[in-house]
Amino acid sequence: MSLNIKKGDTVRVIAGKDKGAEGKVISVLRESQRVIVEGVNRVKKHTKVVNQGGRAGTTGGIVTTEAPIHVSNVMLVDGKGTTRVGFKRVEATKRRSDGSTYKTTRSVRIARKSGDEI
Repeated sequence: MSLNIKKGDTVRVIAGKDKGAEGKVISVLRESQRVIVEGVNRVKKHTKVVNQGGRAGTTGGIVTTEAPIHVSNVMLVDGKGTTRVGFKRVEATKRRSDGSTYKTTRSVRIARKSGDEI
């Protein structure tokens, strides 16, 4: 399944305990349809002390990290507000390796609210 949210997009959480929070998408987990958003859905993980390799061992303690959030609970931010994502085919000119050019179409993401290319 294709997801409309990509790494680097700014999104707003529309459901859950962090509703209303905005952040940048750090990574997209396509298989589970989840995204990791910077500063949203923070959880504490307890890590163990690992003493392998002498000085290269990790120290234990409590680490705060972002947990994945389902893609249906976030919405893309475009300008002042949120918008849905659509797709549109636009004409493009491509160049072959021998130097000749040809016309083709490519798919681009657009904001449904404003119609602008994202």
